[in-house]
Amino acid sequence: MKTNMRKFYAVAVLLLLNISAFAQDGNAGINEATNQVKSYFATGTNLMYAIGAIVGLVGAIKVYKKWNDGENDTGKVASSWFGSCIFLVVVATVLKSFFGV
Repeated sequence: MKTNMRKFYAVAVLLLLNISAFAQDGNAGINEATNQVKSYFATGTNLMYAIGAIVGLVGAIKVYKKWNDGENDTGKVASSWFGSCIFLVVVATVLKSFFGV
């Protein structure tokens, strides 16, 4: 029985040493992941600006069509479309300044 316990303790010690060796590489992995996310961040904010521009153009076309048709809810449609466009641009700008990229 004592030999089985000794084997168990030996395996447990080796396992703990192995885990501590992997934990030291964890910081390097987290730093690498952070650098990769930062490298994609500028592209993501530019994508948000582009989506905001497309939403603005689609909104302008819809508002122009409603205005020419003489519909009563033109102001409501204009505020919703352009509000969403402004929201996308503001969110991209705030995220860019918040994360310091």
